[in-house]
Amino acid sequence: MSNRKWSLGLVVVVLVFGYVLIRFFASTTMVDDLIHRMEPGKAAAPPAKHIVLIAQELDNPFWREMKQGADQAAERLGMKIDYTGPIRIDPSEQSRLLEKAIAAKPDGILVQGLGSADYDRLIAKAIDQGIPVLTVDADEPGSRRLAYVGTDNRKAGERMGELVVGSAQGGGRIGVIIGSEFADNQRQRLEGFRAYVSGIPGYQVVDVRSSNISRIGAAKKAEAMLRQHPEIGTIVGFSALDAGGILEGMKAAGREDVRVYGFDDLEATRKGIAAGDIEASIVQEPREIGAQAIRLLDRWFRGEKLPPQHFIATSVLVREHGQTGGTAP
Repeated sequence: MSNRKWSLGLVVVVLVFGYVLIRFFASTTMVDDLIHRMEPGKAAAPPAKHIVLIAQELDNPFWREMKQGADQAAERLGMKIDYTGPIRIDPSEQSRLLEKAIAAKPDGILVQGLGSADYDRLIAKAIDQGIPVLTVDADEPGSRRLAYVGTDNRKAGERMGELVVGSAQGGGRIGVIIGSEFADNQRQRLEGFRAYVSGIPGYQVVDVRSSNISRIGAAKKAEAMLRQHPEIGTIVGFSALDAGGILEGMKAAGREDVRVYGFDDLEATRKGIAAGDIEASIVQEPREIGAQAIRLLDRWFRGEKLPPQHFIATSVLVREHGQTGGTAP
């Protein structure tokens, strides 16, 4: 009986010792963790800032490139990009997505300007809630957005005028295809172009039509334009899909003698320039637009005041010795 009591007592002692040992190691671990947190330079990293980028069209190559530039800058600066946008171009859907983004309370929002009073109110709503809003690609200058990042679109239009006047022979009648009559960036490009060519004797814009940022739309409008105005010798496209569509419209209208100028450097545009079917294209830098927008947000988060406009230089894509190549900004 005494042996049994002794064995039971020994078990109890071992259990108590084990419990005390476990508590000792647990306390040691907690103290080490506390000391680790208190050490200089060992503070936990702040959570990544959440930025919403709302595209004009979700799968548009221009906006996809902008997202890539934004992602690369965000990774270096401790931010996370949430990319969204309409499947097809739809300003009302862009407004709905902006309202939804504001409700999610992100740390910042990047949007395309729409030139709408309702859109201005949404931007003001975000600012009132402490959410910085930057416009990209197209500005919303009358709104309370912090800054615009993108092409100086009026100057891009003027530069297009320089290209047309510099290469056309003996003046000419010009047709223009714009992406949308409602988009501020398209209007500014057209205004800059008109201002330049109107000052040159012998040049005249005789027709302006909208492609609705669609290659098929550009083809149909170019064909109709050439049938109605056979005197047109030059057609300029001011959105990325226009130049390729204009070539199709020329073919449908049975015209091969029209000079074509485009915007941006999609594969169809590059091929057209390489083949000599397109004279030149003004090229934007969507990756740099996305990257610079994120860098500006980072500056704002660090308490810096932002410039109201941050223009990204363009270049010109032309045919050089049988291949496409860019010229200086």
